[in-house]
Amino acid sequence: MPDTFTIVYSADPWFISSRRHLPIGTTDGLIILGVGMGIGMGLMFLPSLQVTSHYFARRRSLAMGFVISGSSIGGCLYPVLLNNMFTRTSGFGTGVRAVAFMDLGLLIIANFVMRARLPPKRGGKEGESVFKEVITDGPYLLFIFGSFLIFWGIFVPFFYLQLYAALHGVSPGFVRYSITVMNAASILGRTVPNFVADICGPLNVMIPISIISGSLVFAMFGATSIGGTVVFGIFYGFFSGGVVSVVTPAAVSFVSRKDHLDLGIRIGLLSFTLAFALLTGNPIAGALLSPPAYRWHLPLIFAAVVTICGAVCYLTARSALVKRKATQLL
Repeated sequence: MPDTFTIVYSADPWFISSRRHLPIGTTDGLIILGVGMGIGMGLMFLPSLQVTSHYFARRRSLAMGFVISGSSIGGCLYPVLLNNMFTRTSGFGTGVRAVAFMDLGLLIIANFVMRARLPPKRGGKEGESVFKEVITDGPYLLFIFGSFLIFWGIFVPFFYLQLYAALHGVSPGFVRYSITVMNAASILGRTVPNFVADICGPLNVMIPISIISGSLVFAMFGATSIGGTVVFGIFYGFFSGGVVSVVTPAAVSFVSRKDHLDLGIRIGLLSFTLAFALLTGNPIAGALLSPPAYRWHLPLIFAAVVTICGAVCYLTARSALVKRKATQLL
C-alpha cells in the first residue's frame, strides 16, 4: 500500500508540468491535481507518523518531531530550487519534473525502510468498540476542537508574510526568501519543543507555545524591513513549528488502551479534522483582508484570536485528563 500512495503523489507533478495536455480547463485541472496530491500526501503522512510511534515510548515526541521536521527542510529547499529554475532557462515544466524525480527517489527509500512493528488493528466488534470509545471521549473531542481552532489561524502568516512585506517596501530580492527563513527556524521548532515534551509532557508544552504563537501573530506588523521580517520569521517559525510538531504527540497522550488499539483512530480523527481547518482558514483570512483595501488587522486578529482560544481548549482538556490519569506529566 505505501508503494501505491507513492505513485499517487509522485505522478501528480508530472501532470502539472504538462498541464497543457489536460482535456479540461486550467482551473478544473488544478483542482483535480490538488485533490490527487492531497490524497497522496494524506495517505503517506499518517502511516509515517503512526509507524514512528510504534518504535518509541520515552522519546516518542522527539522521534515524531524529526519526522515532521522533514517538511520544514523541504520548505527551505523547494522554494529556492523552483524559483531559480522557473526564472532561468529550465522553465516551469522542467522545474516541476525535477521535483517529481526527487520526490520519487526519496519516497522509494522511505518505502524500503518503513516497517510496522505492531500488528494491524483487529476489526469486528472490538474495532467498533474502540472507535466508539474514541468518539465519545469528551476531553479528546475538546482537544480536537482546540486543534481545529489553532490550525485555523496558525498558517495565516505563512501565506501572507510575503505579500505584507512586499507591500511595505521590503526588497523584492529578499521577499521571496522570507518563507524560507520561517521554515528554517521551524526545523528547530519541530525538534526542540518535542525534546522538552518528552520530559515535561506534550500537552504541557503545547499550551504555552500555542499562546506564544497566537501572540506573535501581531508581530507581523513589524515586518516592514528586512530586519523586521527576519526577526518575525525566526520567532514565529520556531514557535508555530513547535505547535505543528507537538500536536500529534499530544494526541497520543489521550491513548487509553495498553495495546494502543486506539492510537491510529485518534491520530486519524485529529488529522481528518485539521484538514478542514487548513482548507478554510487561509481563505477566510483572505476574505477578511479584502484586497485591494488590504485591511491587515482583520486577518491577523482572526489568526491570533482563534489560536489563543484553541490553547484555552487545551487547558480545559488537560484538566480533565489530569483527573483521569492522576499525573501532571501530560
